[in-house]
Amino acid sequence: MIDTRVETEIRQMLDRLADSWNRGDATAYGEHFTADASYVTFGGTVYRGRDDLVAGHAALFGKFLKDTQMFSELVELRLYGEDTAIAVTRGDVGKRRPRRLSKVQTFTLIREADGHWRVAAFHNTKHAHLMEAISFRLLPTSAPRRR
Repeated sequence: MIDTRVETEIRQMLDRLADSWNRGDATAYGEHFTADASYVTFGGTVYRGRDDLVAGHAALFGKFLKDTQMFSELVELRLYGEDTAIAVTRGDVGKRRPRRLSKVQTFTLIREADGHWRVAAFHNTKHAHLMEAISFRLLPTSAPRRR
């Protein structure tokens, strides 16, 4: 069982991360990542380090992701020691909330020396609902056990 204080700290960090996205503030967004973070987009782009992801997102917030909002739901949170956690979320970005969140994200989080939780690694993938449904129908034993 995860400590409720730690869960609250991580949820608040994820909320601040979304808020900086919603404001289109690449610098503030980058502050939620470690200096050497790795960041993999659903399209397969890999940003290496905070400076790289800030520069990339500054460009994206200025054009393709301008005025978008981040929508996210925490699916799972696990703590590994006192200063490392894995968070899995469902999410999406857009001008308005979609009916169904279409992506799944994995965050590797660490608590740095200043006491703040930051993202050390991030991976985003598109959730292929139809492919998943077909796979589970054809091979039911491949479906994950529900909690």
